[in-house]
Amino acid sequence: MGGFIFGYDTGQISGFLEMRVFLERFGERTPVTNEHQYGYYFTNVRSGLIVGLLSIGTLIGCLIAGPLANKYGRKWCIPAWCGIFSIGVVAQVAVGTGDWVGIVMGRWTAGLGVGALSVLVPLYMSETSPVNVRGAVVACYQLFITIGIFTADCINYGTESRNDTGSYRIPMGVGWIWALILGVGIIFLPESPRHDFNHNNPSRARTTMSKFYGLPETHPMLNSEFAEIEQVMRLTAGNHPWYEAITGPRMFYRVALAMALQMLQQLTGANYFFYYGTSIFQGVGIDNSYVTAMILGSVNVGATFFGVWMARHFRRRESLYIAALWQFMCFIVFASVGQFIFKDAEIGSSTAKTAGTVMIVFACLFIVGFATTWGPLVWACIGEMFPYRYRAVGMACATSANWFWNFMLAFFTPFITGDIQYAYGYVFAGCNLAAFVVVFFFLIESSGKTLEEVDQMYLLHVKPIGSAKFEFDEETRKGIGAVGTDKMDIEAKGLGIRKKEEAGVGGVMQGEGEFENADYSGSNHPVTSLGGNGRL
Repeated sequence: MGGFIFGYDTGQISGFLEMRVFLERFGERTPVTNEHQYGYYFTNVRSGLIVGLLSIGTLIGCLIAGPLANKYGRKWCIPAWCGIFSIGVVAQVAVGTGDWVGIVMGRWTAGLGVGALSVLVPLYMSETSPVNVRGAVVACYQLFITIGIFTADCINYGTESRNDTGSYRIPMGVGWIWALILGVGIIFLPESPRHDFNHNNPSRARTTMSKFYGLPETHPMLNSEFAEIEQVMRLTAGNHPWYEAITGPRMFYRVALAMALQMLQQLTGANYFFYYGTSIFQGVGIDNSYVTAMILGSVNVGATFFGVWMARHFRRRESLYIAALWQFMCFIVFASVGQFIFKDAEIGSSTAKTAGTVMIVFACLFIVGFATTWGPLVWACIGEMFPYRYRAVGMACATSANWFWNFMLAFFTPFITGDIQYAYGYVFAGCNLAAFVVVFFFLIESSGKTLEEVDQMYLLHVKPIGSAKFEFDEETRKGIGAVGTDKMDIEAKGLGIRKKEEAGVGGVMQGEGEFENADYSGSNHPVTSLGGNGRL
C-alpha cells in the first residue's frame, strides 16, 4: 500500500491537467485552438508547480522520516505519515475555483506523507523479510507503484468526461482510501525485529522473526541470524547524531552510491516516455491521451511482475548494468527516429505512422527493461547496503535524491522539450551509460546475504567486480558484528593483520584506519581491501 500511494498520487496529476473542468477552474484563459480546445491552458510554470511541488514535499518528508523512525519505530511512524498525506488530499479536494495555489500546497502536504512512506515502507520490508525472498518482497514496493499509476490512469479515464468537479475530485478522494488501508493495517503488524532488538525487546524480536520466517525460534538458521543481529545491536547501543550516517566508516561511499542509484533511476528516462507518449500515439491515430496512459501503464505493470520474479532469481548488479545498456540502445533508436523522421512528418501520414510505430515499440521495450530492473531493484539495493545504525538516515538521503530529480524532471521537461524536442532522448541515453558505469564499478552484489554480511562486505572493501562470488569462512562469519561498522577494532585471524583502532564519537569510528604489519606469505585468504581474491 505504501508503493500504491506513491504511484497513485504521482500518476493521477498528469490526467488532471487535461480535464476540462480542472482547466476551467485553475487554468488561464486563451483563444480556442486545436491545441487549447477548451479555451484554457496551464503555463509551463504553473503546470510545473502543480506537478512538481509534490516532489518537494516528498523530499522534505523522506529526510524527516529517517531520524523519527529510529526514535519511535518503523511501524508507528507509518500511520502518522498516512494522516499527513490524508490532510493533503482533503486540502486538494476542498479548494475553490481559481485557487491553484491551494492545489499546489495540498500536493506539497500530501508529498510530505508520500516521501516519508517511501523511506519507511521499504525500510520495514527489508528489515522483516527472510534473506531468500528479501529482494522479491522489496521489489513488490515498485510493483505496487506501477499498479498505483495504472489505477490512477484508469480512474482518470472513467471520470474525465464528467462535466462537474467530480472529474478530478473523485480520483483525488479515492487516494484517501489507500492511506486508510495502510495506516490502519500496519497497526496489526509487528514492529521491525531489528528495531526491537535495538530497543531492549529481544524476546519480541525473536518471536517476530520466527513468524516472518515461518520457523520455530530454535531453528539453527534463525539462531545464526539472531546471533549476528544481537552482536551488532549490542555494539549499536546509545544515541548517535544523524551526521554519523555520513562520517561513519565507509558510510560516505554508501550514501553517495545510494543517492546516485536513486538519481539515475529517475534519469534513466522512464517518465520521459509517459510525458511524450501522447504525441507519439496521436501520430499513429490514437488521440485519447488517457488510452495512451493506460497502454503504457499496463506494459509497466506487466513487466514489473516479471521484475519481482527476477529480484529473487537473478543477481542485482548484472541485472542493473545489462538493463542500463539495453535502455541506452532503446533511447538512441527512439530519439533518432523521433528527431529526424517523426518530428517533421505530417500527423496521420504513412511516414508518421511508421515512425510512430517504431517509437512506440522501443518505448515499450524500454519500459519492459526499466520495470524489470531499475524500477524494483534499486529499492532492494538501497535497503540492503546500510548497517542498522545508519539504515533509516541512509535510505532517507538516498530517497531524497530520487524526489529531487523527480521534481527537476517534472518542472523543467516542458521547457526543454519545447526547445530540443526528441533530441532530449540523447540526454537520457547518456544517463543510462552513466548508470552502467556506476553499477559495474561501484555496487557490491548483495543478493543472498544477510544485512549484517552486506555491511561487512562494504567495510572490507570487497571489489564490486567479482563480489557475487565472495564468501565468508566459518570463523569470520561467527565474528560478524564484532567486525562491522559498529566496531572498528578488527583483527583478521591467522593473518597477523590488525586494523587500527581510532577514536570516535560515542564509540563510532570517524575513519576507517589502515591495515598494517601484514604478512601474506603462505596465506590462501588475503584481505579483500588489499586486492585479495574476495575471501577473508
